[in-house]
Amino acid sequence: MKFQHLPLQARFRYEGRVYVKTGPLTAMAADGGGQRLIPRYAVLEPLPEDLPAGAAAVAPAGLAAAAEELLAACAQLIDAACHTPQQRAALRAELEAAGQRFRAALGLPMTSPPEGASVPRGHGPAGHHGV
Repeated sequence: MKFQHLPLQARFRYEGRVYVKTGPLTAMAADGGGQRLIPRYAVLEPLPEDLPAGAAAVAPAGLAAAAEELLAACAQLIDAACHTPQQRAALRAELEAAGQRFRAALGLPMTSPPEGASVPRGHGPAGHHGV
């Protein structure tokens, strides 16, 4: 099976090690051995979805790293799409607030916002007044 055909969180064996798919091109070693880029041409052995009781499909460090990678990509898109510094700052603040809510929901460690990226009270996403 090819990597792009696996759903996120699918377990597979590649080059003798077990991995969990964490992104379109990335996977986390099931033993916590770190994240790896998996080539599109790689032929993989899908593994059963049943994990031992209490086992997590992705180590928290891998999930945190994947979240940071996603947030960084979103920040780059915001920078490329915004026409004014005010618009950029507002959208970056919204992204940071969303990232903090995401981390909190998953029990991941919080990060301090980049300089100038704090969300003013009452300016959070619709339905959220302050963070």
